[in-house]
Amino acid sequence: MKILQVSSEVNIGSVGRIAEQIGENILNEGWESFIAYGRENLPSKSTVFPIGTKIDVMKHVLLTRLTDRHGFGSKKATSKLINEIKKINPDIIHLQHLHGYYINIELLFNFLAKNRAKIVWTFHDCWSFTGHCAYYDLAGCNKWQTECYQCPQLAEYPKSFYIDQSKKNYIDKKKLFTSLQSMTIVPVSNWLQGEVKKSFLKDYDVRTIHNGIDINQFSYRETTIKKDYKIEDKFLILGVANPWDKRKGLKYFVEMSEKLSDDYKILLVGLTKKQIKELPQNIIGLERTKNIEELAAIYSAADVFVNPTLEDTFPTTNLESQSCGTPVITFETGGSPEAIDQFTGIIVEKGNTEKLIQAVKEVKKNTKSHYSNNCRDRVMDNFDKRSAFKNYIELYKELVNY
Repeated sequence: MKILQVSSEVNIGSVGRIAEQIGENILNEGWESFIAYGRENLPSKSTVFPIGTKIDVMKHVLLTRLTDRHGFGSKKATSKLINEIKKINPDIIHLQHLHGYYINIELLFNFLAKNRAKIVWTFHDCWSFTGHCAYYDLAGCNKWQTECYQCPQLAEYPKSFYIDQSKKNYIDKKKLFTSLQSMTIVPVSNWLQGEVKKSFLKDYDVRTIHNGIDINQFSYRETTIKKDYKIEDKFLILGVANPWDKRKGLKYFVEMSEKLSDDYKILLVGLTKKQIKELPQNIIGLERTKNIEELAAIYSAADVFVNPTLEDTFPTTNLESQSCGTPVITFETGGSPEAIDQFTGIIVEKGNTEKLIQAVKEVKKNTKSHYSNNCRDRVMDNFDKRSAFKNYIELYKELVNY
């Protein structure tokens, strides 16, 4: 059997690593795995090929900024992709992120509607059923449930400078995405499944498969990080995101740094150079790391991982931290709480800095060791890539009567 994934990235970033690990499970079945990617990639076990070039991506970015028609550029790149799909002739086409300035959804779905392959589409956010945005919690907008117009988030990803095409985008997406006779939609959290069921895609087969991670890559290891930063006697609070935009809650770390005593230290990973320069002196800021070993070492060094995300579906950082034995504190946002339980972390009211600080102090009082084994066991039992992504293998078999 041949399975082709279409992904924004391969083996880098959360979606790219998910695509890679699904590919590994496909290969373990003795099947053929192909991944077409839009932007970045690291070495992969699957057969991979790019969709377009960096110039194509830049043109699509410009189109989005000037016309608010994200997803309707990249015509040449998508035509080439379609030709490659015809050559491969896959049994299943598995779509990951389709936004990200690299693909033309009109050309792709007109082709998919006529293709024999079964279609699986993993939803990592909400872009597929809105007229513009990937998330809408912060804006408190529910227009997507009926029809988008006068978008309140034009300045948010995928950013438009002036023009609001949210109504046209919504109508076109609805027409294109509902043109397929059959399709299996896979949200990555129960929360997101509930949102899909309120959208124009509600009549499709929708079933949640939580993300998984490589528990061997993300495992506890001895590290000198605290020694390197001369904070051996500090309680280390970790935050990891990329990018650190408004929805990831950077401001809550700044607020915590102003209210916590010198017994605590905050370390943030994934910041831009500009953001690092603007941090208070008592916060350590690092840029994004592509090195999994380094990232796992940072998780291992931390006493607690704090994820004050204000909009999210099912962040893999929560899994990565627990897999390294570090408990998680997260806001009650979207699907983020689904990763933890009472033995592996604390769920806090969204936007409440004081309760965030109380939770940090509670973890400090209990000590990291109180949580560590439970954290590792929870990920091993529920979110190991071999078992979590095995669910996709079972889905593939079901779709083709294998």
